[in-house]
Amino acid sequence: MLEAIILLGAPGAGKGTTADDLKEAVSGLTHVSTGNMLREALQAKSEVGLEAKQFMDKGELVPDDVVMKIVSDRLDAGPSDARYIFDGFPRTCEQARLLDAFLAEDDRGQVSHVFLLEVPTEVLVDRIAGRLICRDCGAVYHVTNIPPKVEGVCDECGGELYQRADDNRETVLNRLEVYNNQTASLIDYYAQKNVLRRVKALNREKTLDAIRDHVQAS
Repeated sequence: MLEAIILLGAPGAGKGTTADDLKEAVSGLTHVSTGNMLREALQAKSEVGLEAKQFMDKGELVPDDVVMKIVSDRLDAGPSDARYIFDGFPRTCEQARLLDAFLAEDDRGQVSHVFLLEVPTEVLVDRIAGRLICRDCGAVYHVTNIPPKVEGVCDECGGELYQRADDNRETVLNRLEVYNNQTASLIDYYAQKNVLRRVKALNREKTLDAIRDHVQAS
């Protein structure tokens, strides 16, 4: 059976970093980023990738059913007993329901854990406003917390580091407000299923320890 482990959290909460850490700490886990899958589908010009592109070209959100199709294609391509860490999915209650329906079909699997990474707003703003991204490989740095060895140059590939235009305080605060409004019902959805755990995510090692213990025990 498939096992889905979901990481929820605001922008800047460290979902991607935590997923990577967890994958290294617990054998047999596969990190699934819907953002990466979407980019791969677009690059491959797959049927679902082209469908998603129609919405993205208009500046519209990709519909829940299209996002779920990208996820289901990825899961169907893997082994039937895999353990997945989801980063960035689901984002809405409808996506959560679609995932549950997919896993319930033919008794494929279940959502075993949902971890909500909690970080104070001011810390989130500082994390995002200081974020640097490599134009070539997408590696992420921070001007003070994770600075590159050479200013403006990626340690991994030597690419140019840049700051996204929307990574400023005003825009970040707006993004956090949108996140809180959109995610409140999703948090309630998983809380009612008794699979949600809240994790204080200020310290990378403590965050990993808190999550790893639960995942290894399952």
